[in-house]
Amino acid sequence: MAIIKHKSQRVGIFIDTQNLYHSAKNLYKAKVNFGQVVKEAVAGRVLIRAVAYVIRTESEEEKGFFEALNKLGIETKVKDIRVFAGGAKKADWDLGTVVDLVAMAQKLDTIILATGDGDFVPVVEYLKFAHGCQVEVISFGKSSSGQLREAADDFIDMCENPSNYLIGYRGRGRWIPSFSSEKEVDTTLPDSNESDEGEDPAIKLSGE
Repeated sequence: MAIIKHKSQRVGIFIDTQNLYHSAKNLYKAKVNFGQVVKEAVAGRVLIRAVAYVIRTESEEEKGFFEALNKLGIETKVKDIRVFAGGAKKADWDLGTVVDLVAMAQKLDTIILATGDGDFVPVVEYLKFAHGCQVEVISFGKSSSGQLREAADDFIDMCENPSNYLIGYRGRGRWIPSFSSEKEVDTTLPDSNESDEGEDPAIKLSGE
């Protein structure tokens, strides 16, 4: 279904940070350029709100990442990991994101979800039919829910041009440091451990 993206449309983009992070790592062994994701998704329209949902660990190693997002004009909503008896840890933003989407719906013409999580299908349908919002999704198609893609009015598949959305990516699943003369803002999640073993819980939890 073709849609028209009017320049005067009021747009809000809501980013499932953990979902995109894991997709980029598993598919390309690379890191997401969140600033570029927002730019491509908004497509020159009137950006009212850009929110990234993030998780904070006890070590607070993510602080620099949060600050980098803020410098790009992306608001961060932070949730601490909950530690249960027995050592189990949990943190997810699904419900909080849904609440924000419904609360903002009357103030926006277009809502953009940056996620491939199929759990958002019901709220996508609600926003379309109850509020008349145009709902778009941007994510890595290879790790996205087919139902979510079908429910959205428009779907931007980041797998079609991964180098546009990844930092330092040059193909074949490799991550190569950038040697640009311009100073880049590091909007990658901290990743001191490349293997999943011993990985920071905030990085490992996808919230799905």
